[in-house]
Amino acid sequence: MTDGLVPALRTIVGRRHVLTTPGATRVFRLGFREEPGPARQKAPGVVAVVRPGSLVELWRTLMLLLAHDVAVIVQAANTGLTGGSTPDERIDRPVVIVSTMRLHGIHLVADGRQVVCLPGATLHQLERAVRAIGREPHSVIGSSCFGASVVGGICNNSGGSLVRRGPAYTEAALFARVDADGRMTLVNRLGIALGDDPETMLARLERGEWDASVTAAHLSDPDYASHVRAVEEATPARFNADARRLHDASGSAGRVVVFAVRLDTFAQEKAGGSFYVGTNDPDDLAALRRTLLSAEMPLPISAEYIHRDAFDIADLYGRDTFMAIRHLGTGRLPWLFAAKARVDAWGMAVGVRDLADRVLQRIGRMLPDHLPARMRTWRDRYEHHLILTVDAASLDATRRILSARWPSASGDFFLCDADEAARATLHRFVTAGAAVRYRAVHRATTSGIVALDVALPRNAVDWCAPLPPELTGAVVAVLRYGHFLCHVFHRDYVTARGADPAAIKSALLRELDAEGAEYPAEHNVGRQYLARPELASFYRALDPTNRLNPGIGLTSTRPFWGRTAQSNGDNQ
Repeated sequence: MTDGLVPALRTIVGRRHVLTTPGATRVFRLGFREEPGPARQKAPGVVAVVRPGSLVELWRTLMLLLAHDVAVIVQAANTGLTGGSTPDERIDRPVVIVSTMRLHGIHLVADGRQVVCLPGATLHQLERAVRAIGREPHSVIGSSCFGASVVGGICNNSGGSLVRRGPAYTEAALFARVDADGRMTLVNRLGIALGDDPETMLARLERGEWDASVTAAHLSDPDYASHVRAVEEATPARFNADARRLHDASGSAGRVVVFAVRLDTFAQEKAGGSFYVGTNDPDDLAALRRTLLSAEMPLPISAEYIHRDAFDIADLYGRDTFMAIRHLGTGRLPWLFAAKARVDAWGMAVGVRDLADRVLQRIGRMLPDHLPARMRTWRDRYEHHLILTVDAASLDATRRILSARWPSASGDFFLCDADEAARATLHRFVTAGAAVRYRAVHRATTSGIVALDVALPRNAVDWCAPLPPELTGAVVAVLRYGHFLCHVFHRDYVTARGADPAAIKSALLRELDAEGAEYPAEHNVGRQYLARPELASFYRALDPTNRLNPGIGLTSTRPFWGRTAQSNGDNQ
């Protein structure tokens, strides 16, 4: 099956861009949050990691892999939190990982009101490309801090912090799919005439030798602003398996190979100000959310929530990341994460686990205090924190809404200056990495992380999710944070030594099911969540041979889906 495959791949992309040793492939085989057990360290079934340098090389690589009948995982930045672009140990076929990060082209369309992004373009690169013309992409912080790719966001229907924009979405894409007969075809829905021959089309696209016509396709979610305001609805505002936003590349999770997407850009959000709200009564924030979403005024720009426990862990275990982003910018982070992965690989080779995290944590402890005094005061006074950013036109109205409730016995707020707003927002967005760091530093007393990504119903009032009493001894730390107006929350449960993370996760998910929540909300189902029936059916329609990213969403890993029917129609 794989005889002669590696030499043939080297002929297409060059020897240095075909990686085969466990040390060289480690950073591609393991996701941002994955636990590298012994089997994963030995790279079971991974024949090679291939790094094409052009769209034509990518096409030729895919055709070769198709001929050798291997499982293919196409990967961009590999910054996901659920293992959605890394191998599944259940795959019983040889696996080749195709990394697209050398394919980072971005083309401006319609004076920058739209863009065409190639598969390796990152959110940071896109943000930089359109900033000079007063535009910005769908997401401007959060995933962009960690080098996430534009196409990855589309494939996962990722969310983001900006309330008005909803999930990443487009109906205009150029992608390859494998049909039921095992043939690969190139599908062009970009609204751009490129010709008919695949290699000619791809070369022209990459060089920008085309004129983009007007397209009727939606290049972003057109309905989200009204959708999120429907606070009486018993369904979530946005979640990964929402059938309304499963379309070709959007939500595909690697079941097609995306060569390009066409997207809207947006006029830069001119923040009038950021309010920092603190309260000890979660009902205060629930009422504020309904008021803001129902008010006859523009939606806030963002509303980021963080619980005091998450505040503390981010403070202690995310300080070095905070300082790196603040002083080096997001552009250097992909390089820093790659360097960290190399250090960790070297540490594993000499028997020292989490070497980079341990060193960085020691450095972080020596760094100066990075948070403003007023944030420290609010941390001491209040359990629940909200960073509410609004435009200039809404500043006074928002102040009146806040002043009608606070100060009170339960809470208060203040208007941030520019430095406080920047630091508060960045502190919120290093929280996810801080949970991983906490786990790495405390392995002697912990057993893992149950990371839940939850979308609550829009009409839900009880949102803060206290730890169930029966799990008190099994969980040593809980980090709660999220996009409050969208009712999308991240809940990271660090489990105690000896506890069973799988059993804890099952108990928590049963509670969420009873609440009418959906999960995951904005991350890929990856290797951690069971794909809902609608999502599994979408995957099967895109990839009937089950060659691309098999096993995603805990679906079947077998060729042609094993021709078996399980409870959700596809899983086994």
